[in-house]
Amino acid sequence: MTVVDARPDHLAVAARFADAPEQWPVAPRFNPVDRWYHRLHVADDHEVWLLTWLPGQGTEWHDHGGSAGAFHVFGGTLTEDTVALTDGRPPRVTSRELGEGAGRRFGSHHVHRMTNRSHRPAISVHVYGPALTTMTKYRLGAASLEVLTVERAGAQW
Repeated sequence: MTVVDARPDHLAVAARFADAPEQWPVAPRFNPVDRWYHRLHVADDHEVWLLTWLPGQGTEWHDHGGSAGAFHVFGGTLTEDTVALTDGRPPRVTSRELGEGAGRRFGSHHVHRMTNRSHRPAISVHVYGPALTTMTKYRLGAASLEVLTVERAGAQW
């Protein structure tokens, strides 16, 4: 008997939306104060978001409340920092720069931050499955991640 994984390939979904900007219900906007975002699509098992990033804009350390997903850089360059925690050792941060056309999958326990460290605006498409209900924001301490807040969909975003 073959077991079929019915979950969508989040990276393929993100790339498919990035490949069809003429079908986006809104044009990307840039906000000099905060990152701009708009939900492009929602299905029973995932949702798709469009985000824009001016130079210097980024997120705090955060997770996706148990949702897995992926992101695809539509334009510009973004830097993703991830953190690895190993008992008894200081947290280890790894940075990866992703340019136009690059993408990355992540699991349901992924903690990261993303920043536009370039001198050009950036646009990205993000897919989360299941749809986001919470996001936990963290502070990176000397020995661990400390929870700052837990934000809820519909209340904080």
